[in-house]
Amino acid sequence: MTEAKTSLKRTVTGKVVSDKRAKTVTVLIERRVKHELYGKIVGKSSKYHAHDETGQYKLGDIIEITESKPISKTKNWIATRLVQKAATV
Repeated sequence: MTEAKTSLKRTVTGKVVSDKRAKTVTVLIERRVKHELYGKIVGKSSKYHAHDETGQYKLGDIIEITESKPISKTKNWIATRLVQKAATV
């Protein structure tokens, strides 16, 4: 009886806003939520530090990150895949 386990790890998609650190990218996650009291749709954003072992993700790339065990004091996400490459101007 082998059943496929569903992953309990959260996965989100966001834009790389900084790639200056070694093996780390800063990812901006933007979401739109309804205000509890007034009902207006407002934009919320969060920044996460994600582990990027090879340094392949660059500024402006849209990537997918997955929650993991803590890697450092501020890092507990891993960059898993490239969704869209940054447009070169």
